[in-house]
Amino acid sequence: MQELLARIEESDGPPPDVPATGLTILADGGQGTAVVLQYFDSAADMEEGARVFSAMDSSETPGTRASVDMCEVKLERTLS
Repeated sequence: MQELLARIEESDGPPPDVPATGLTILADGGQGTAVVLQYFDSAADMEEGARVFSAMDSSETPGTRASVDMCEVKLERTLS
């Protein structure tokens, strides 16, 4: 996980041809699992991002992809 976070922090943005507008990573170190939330401006952009990630060599990304769900954000709120 630390390697992935370092690579993301060092990058200038998402991988080439991925029109993502945001990224959130939720991790459970005890279980060794993570959930990656990627944000896109439109369904078409989300489909393009999925196409690019599906074509990537699995050696380019750590871990294994258990599932991919594509959803629309209905509510996002940050509480202070």
